[in-house]
Amino acid sequence: MARAIILVMDSFGIGHAPDADKFGDISANTFAHIAQQYFQQTNKLLELPNLAALGVVETCLAAGKESFPIAPYKLGKGAYAHAAEISTGKDTPSGHWEMAGVPVLFDWGYFTGKKNSFPVELMEKINSVTKSDGMLGNCHASGTNIIAALGEQHIQSGLPICYTSADSVFQVAAHEEHFGLDNLYAYCETVRELLSDYNIGRVIARPFVGSSAADFVRTGNRRDYSVLPPAPTVLDKLTATKGHVISVGKIADIFAHQGISEKTKANGIDALVDASIKHLDSAPDKSLIFTNLVNFDQDFGHRRDVLGYANALQEFDMRLPEIYQAMNVDDILFLTADHGCDPTWPGNDHTREYVPILAYHHSIDSVNLGERATFADLGQTIADLFKLEKMDYGTSFLSQLNFK
Repeated sequence: MARAIILVMDSFGIGHAPDADKFGDISANTFAHIAQQYFQQTNKLLELPNLAALGVVETCLAAGKESFPIAPYKLGKGAYAHAAEISTGKDTPSGHWEMAGVPVLFDWGYFTGKKNSFPVELMEKINSVTKSDGMLGNCHASGTNIIAALGEQHIQSGLPICYTSADSVFQVAAHEEHFGLDNLYAYCETVRELLSDYNIGRVIARPFVGSSAADFVRTGNRRDYSVLPPAPTVLDKLTATKGHVISVGKIADIFAHQGISEKTKANGIDALVDASIKHLDSAPDKSLIFTNLVNFDQDFGHRRDVLGYANALQEFDMRLPEIYQAMNVDDILFLTADHGCDPTWPGNDHTREYVPILAYHHSIDSVNLGERATFADLGQTIADLFKLEKMDYGTSFLSQLNFK
């Protein structure tokens, strides 16, 4: 039986979604605006020959209805579509759960105050249970900015840096050596338990190292503590029928380690791709290798680093032939995203956008899959591929891939 690979290009949006007005994201377009700004700043055309051969340019033009400069390419083998999100939020868990067949149709809780973000009673409870003298931050912040601003005070005081964003999230930054990695994880696990009444999607441990604000840097030991999806995902259905689900990167954390058979951590896009290829060498039949390429979002989207994002896309594009070469004759690769994060957009939050769904197998033709009403079409296709019980949401496009 075939194996499937899903590579999530975290934050790679391709044009504002039909409901973007509800999020203040009309005209956001991560891909098009990167290409435009890259050309303006470097006088060079963005070169993505392998992604373009799969149809990523066509699907962005269809979704965003906005022209942009791109290096010449030849449309080759691959299916392409643009998918809208039906989940209520534009966050990481909602996007991933929906692509696994379980959209989030309820409203997350949020900490909306830009300053003094956390309720006093919550902070008192956290301090009491963790036996902490307090916390630093308590605000909306960029993760890199807040460790630069408060990292030295954190080392001196021993207090964790707690902050949030427009997402449903409680983030905790702490120095790996001075605070301790195990201590940070234990603190976050306690906070996760105390947030049950607030309906917050994730608690994120954000460890960093360095000696001063001049050289503080976050490490690859991030850990996400997510609530469980509201219903069984296609991952649960696959593992329940003796399939094998391999998490690469933060996938296991996003799904609260449910429906996961094996997990591999890696830091950086190249390392994540390397780990995925390594699993292709040994994964058994009826396996799903599920990889999140977090750095597109974390390092470039949120930091509004257009050139960094563009260069990372070009470097990732050049790795695709290696992935193809590692695939068996009946394997199928899917490339998609969980939301947008337009680096030219005001602020540093996610943007509500269509995402691409690209598919490749060795004998595929070029196939336009058109507009998909939900990310869950991917989950339904995975269920169809592995002959699992149908998901409640989504429409399979497996039959359109001429896959045998």
